[in-house]
Amino acid sequence: MTERTSPDDELMRALYHEHAGPLLAFVLRLVAGDRHRAEDVVQETLLRAWRNAGQLQQATGSVRPWLVTVARRIVIDGHRSRQARPQEVDPAPLELLPAADEIDRALRLMTISDALGDLTEAHREALVETYFKGRTVSEAAEVLGVPAGTVRSRVFYALRSLRLSLEERGVTA
Repeated sequence: MTERTSPDDELMRALYHEHAGPLLAFVLRLVAGDRHRAEDVVQETLLRAWRNAGQLQQATGSVRPWLVTVARRIVIDGHRSRQARPQEVDPAPLELLPAADEIDRALRLMTISDALGDLTEAHREALVETYFKGRTVSEAAEVLGVPAGTVRSRVFYALRSLRLSLEERGVTA
């Protein structure tokens, strides 16, 4: 079986044999000795040469200046893209940070709601109007249809009963 090679393939072999070594040495200096990055840049440079094989075959003189320019631009583009993106960090330390836990809040609300159920209807209404709805004593009195002094008295006794009910459930201030 004979191996068929196109003129582009022959050009690429010739480019690789003649220019890959010096190009790698040049790129190594540009990437501060990072061999893996330098090899990637050389590979990308030769890939671009292959894509432009028609133009390179027609060029007179050495193609090394073209290869060096392309390689330098690839390094610059890589540097710019790394500067534009935030540096990636290891997410492992984030695993150690405590997350906001909604379970404690939910349990607290359930306990308060349960304790509110222990109050009389009149005491609960006075607390809801003043504490939860944020109304003044006068506004709550108007909504509930009772005198303001009655609202104050109901709120006082409701809070005292609520405190006792919460203490029975193990909640302390």
